[in-house]
Amino acid sequence: MTQPLAPRRTPDMVMLDEVPIHVPEWVVHPSPVWLRLKPLQEDASAVIAHVSNVSYLGWIDHAAERALTSAGWSYQDLLEKQAMFFVARHEIDYRMEVHREDLVYMATWVRDIRKVKSWRDTILWRIEDDKPVVVCTASTLWVHVDLETRRPSRIPDDMSRTLEPLQHEDPPWRTRT
Repeated sequence: MTQPLAPRRTPDMVMLDEVPIHVPEWVVHPSPVWLRLKPLQEDASAVIAHVSNVSYLGWIDHAAERALTSAGWSYQDLLEKQAMFFVARHEIDYRMEVHREDLVYMATWVRDIRKVKSWRDTILWRIEDDKPVVVCTASTLWVHVDLETRRPSRIPDDMSRTLEPLQHEDPPWRTRT
């Protein structure tokens, strides 16, 4: 029997039931997972008055977990099947600063699924003058791993269908100017 996951510090992040009023054009998936977050005090850099880039990474990871759970595949469910997703690569573009008082919106979706790998795209933005201002774009390559063998393993077909991948080659911020 697997041990339950230990609690971890989570951002003040909520999943949204509706599309936010202002959304960047780069949100191309017809049904991404929508989230809103408020940075925590711990997210602030100790050196500069803005949110630390490490916090963005945590938000992106947490959003992926929330999206997977909302699709019916919690980390606990994966552990019970002796499987887990591991990050093989993060591609993050920090486009604007985020400050402690900002309200940040996120959209995340699966862009592509292959046999054992999956690319997830995430975009973060805030609203300025009634317009979305992109603060960060990210693409994460996830690998599905069998925890007994510690080797990559095929992503189950039912999971692939549930995650609704776009099956695109590039994220929208790479193909548009």
